[in-house]
Amino acid sequence: MTMPGEHSADLHKRRSAAVARGVSSMISSYVDHASGGTLSDVDGREWIDLAAGIAVTNVGNSNPKVVEAVRRQAERFTHTCFMIAPYEGYVAVCEQLNALTPGSFEKRSALFNSGAEAVENAVKVARHATGRRAVVVFDHAYHGRTNLTMALTAKDMPYKHGFGPFAGEIYRVPMSYPFRDGLAGPDAAALAIGLIEKQVGADQVAAVLIEPIQGEGGFVVPAPGFLPSLAAWARANGALFVADEIQTGFCRTGDWFASTHEGLEPDLVTTAKGIAGGLPLAGLTGRAELMDAVHPGGLGGTYGGNPIACAAGLAAIETMRELDLAAAARRIESVMLPRLREFQQRYQYIGDVRGRGAMLALEIVVPDSAPPGRLTAERGWAKGAALGATPDAAKTAEIQRRAHTAGLLLLTCGTYGNVIRFLPPLVMDDPTLERALDLLEFALQ
Repeated sequence: MTMPGEHSADLHKRRSAAVARGVSSMISSYVDHASGGTLSDVDGREWIDLAAGIAVTNVGNSNPKVVEAVRRQAERFTHTCFMIAPYEGYVAVCEQLNALTPGSFEKRSALFNSGAEAVENAVKVARHATGRRAVVVFDHAYHGRTNLTMALTAKDMPYKHGFGPFAGEIYRVPMSYPFRDGLAGPDAAALAIGLIEKQVGADQVAAVLIEPIQGEGGFVVPAPGFLPSLAAWARANGALFVADEIQTGFCRTGDWFASTHEGLEPDLVTTAKGIAGGLPLAGLTGRAELMDAVHPGGLGGTYGGNPIACAAGLAAIETMRELDLAAAARRIESVMLPRLREFQQRYQYIGDVRGRGAMLALEIVVPDSAPPGRLTAERGWAKGAALGATPDAAKTAEIQRRAHTAGLLLLTCGTYGNVIRFLPPLVMDDPTLERALDLLEFALQ
């Protein structure tokens, strides 16, 4: 399959004359329609979708319940601004978020347009509620593209390069990265906590902000015990533990939220992406006393919790319940993970297979680039860690290109650009998933 086709090529010419160069696209074909786990372009070509709009269309593209809910709401009214004339949909979404996010305590929620907005408001709430200013984030983190969230994000190119100066009082510490550090979770947490205490000061920290499984940073799953150790430290020192569940939330990892896998009850949780079946909606949910600490008017926005987006969100959540999409994510893992591990045995350049549920990844490295015993004893690296494994971004890009040519839509990620990530819609059936894995095998050969 060659790209682009005739109609896509015509659209690309129009795009080049109309759209800013800084807005890039992964493929040069233009989508005409999509459903379930496939996308079709304006030239009639089809791709199996292992991207889901970056973990957005968890319930599938153009999900019937979502489409019908949007139609009904659009016929009633499209916008009032909740801060001017409120409506039930906003309240109902907040009720759902309060019920679904981890924690048995009383909660409050506020709605926004994007994940970056949710994260910014989490920082606002944390600083307001604690009276502190310092925010701790982690290596490889991604939290958004606004000025504050760029400061929170680790990777320079393309997210931060040339856009500074950035917001202050942001402090970065090491992330648990089992493939590269080999540390047990509590040991990795002790390393991070030691740096916080020495370089920031425990009594200065408003929030410890972390993705329970990192997204853009490489689908890094921290070692067991890392997250609970950080949460316990935050609680003991008066800092808020904030879980960025924007990519991991809404059944993606085999539970409603990734925090649940280790029994975490974050003080604040940010959500977006999979919440509304493709419409722009985001949320910040947290302990009632923290969320209510902010004065009236301190949170909000013109479009936050738009009535059409809220209707879509309620329909998507209903679909997740009815179809038990958390179980569907676990089923996807059971189909994909054995094949991915088989590929790892066959291709030496696959250094690591990792992930949870329908959020899985391959890390691509130069074969035999991590000699045994290459350790940094003073940092406590464990024997056998692949600390020296050389990332192979070029091979990663080539695998992705071959997959796209074959009709499989793949995303890459990672600080070093060497991770292939898999985010299938949670409604994808097994035959389509198996076909996707066959195409992936072709791309890996």
